[in-house]
Amino acid sequence: MLPDKAVRELGDDDLRNYLVVRVADEVVVNLMMSACGIGYTEAEPEIETFTVDGVSIPFASARLLLRTKRTYREKDVEDRLFLERKIAGSSR
Repeated sequence: MLPDKAVRELGDDDLRNYLVVRVADEVVVNLMMSACGIGYTEAEPEIETFTVDGVSIPFASARLLLRTKRTYREKDVEDRLFLERKIAGSSR
C-alpha cells in the first residue's frame, strides 16, 4: 500500500510511459489514457454525472463500461453479462 496522497507522486510522463498507472491510496484507482482503445474524447458522450453530497462525479455509462469489458480476460465475462442485462432492461 502506498502512503496517503500517493497520487501526488505521479511523474509528468507516467501516463505516457505506462498503459496503466495504479494509485493505491485510501481507494485504489487505475489511471489510463485509454481503455480497450477508447480514449476520453470518444468516451465523453457516454459519461454520466451524478451529484453526491454536492460533488459532481463522472461515471462511465453502462454502455461505455460494456465497451471497456470487451477483452479476453475471464473476469470480464460476468461483468459483460451483468451489463448486457442491465442495458436490455433499461431499453424496455
